Amino acid sequence: MNAMSERLAIVMPAYNEEQIIERTVNEWLIGLRNLDIDFELHVYNDGSRDGTLAKLQGLRPDNGELVVHDKKNSGHGPTILLGYRDNSDRDWIFQVDSDGEMNPEFFHLLWERRREYDFLIGKRRYESRAFSRSIASLGSRAVKDILFGRGVYDANCPYRLMRTELFKDYFSCIPSDTACPNIVLSGIACLKKYRIYQTAIPYSFRQTGMVSINKIKLIKLAFKSSLQTVRFRFRLRPRWPLRGKMI
Repeated sequence: MNAMSERLAIVMPAYNEEQIIERTVNEWLIGLRNLDIDFELHVYNDGSRDGTLAKLQGLRPDNGELVVHDKKNSGHGPTILLGYRDNSDRDWIFQVDSDGEMNPEFFHLLWERRREYDFLIGKRRYESRAFSRSIASLGSRAVKDILFGRGVYDANCPYRLMRTELFKDYFSCIPSDTACPNIVLSGIACLKKYRIYQTAIPYSFRQTGMVSINKIKLIKLAFKSSLQTVRFRFRLRPRWPLRGKMI
């Protein structure tokens, strides 16, 4: 099976990224084209209040692989979960954010190993990062390890490639308002003992725009996410859900 026979959907949420969105989208389009992949780049404008949507609409006519979705603001987690559900007919789903902090240069490290694995994910490699973000990352990993088991280091990393057929039933079961569905999905990969591949991916803090979440909000988000993850885990019965139903 060659790359062009496997369909890939990239899910990219965007919120108030007017200053960077054109560059980010163009970099990913060029990078993916160079890999000769059958792909669509689905950008979900999450109710941006700046010119993000206009920038995306301006890119659309010249880029047939770009699909622009405009929606009311619901937050990062619910937006990517919507993207997963919308693209469950694809062979593979890749999720990355639109802030340019993780670029397409390293995507091939995951794509080239896809036939050996089911869940391929980056480990963010920082030069430095705020203490609050270190605590949030440590907390999400601890919750995931306790509830689902070990196997994924950076549980909430927005640089993940998933074999869709193994995850699509779970996309429909995770509550739509889940703040960090990526943590749950990392947990599912561990609990189900899917074949997991991890590799370090350089992470550069944004050079444009504003960080949409401050320290207090980050702590609140981490707490909310932990509660939702615990609740989801204990909703599961001995057998796992199929086709979106609990059995």
